[in-house]
Amino acid sequence: MNLSFGVKVLVVVICVLFSVIVAIVAGLISHSPGSAIGQAVLYGGGAFAGCLLLCLAVLSALGVL
Repeated sequence: MNLSFGVKVLVVVICVLFSVIVAIVAGLISHSPGSAIGQAVLYGGGAFAGCLLLCLAVLSALGVL
């Protein structure tokens, strides 16, 4: 697939935004009342990194990037 640079940038931005949504949901799910919020932030950060790497790997394997 031969996409222009602008389209590729938009695809990466969509991946980042999707990963942010996954990180927020993961952080909210992992947070329990009465506990420190730092653990939930770290959990969300790990979910963000994992989701972004997975999205970019799949798009690279499909030939989009």
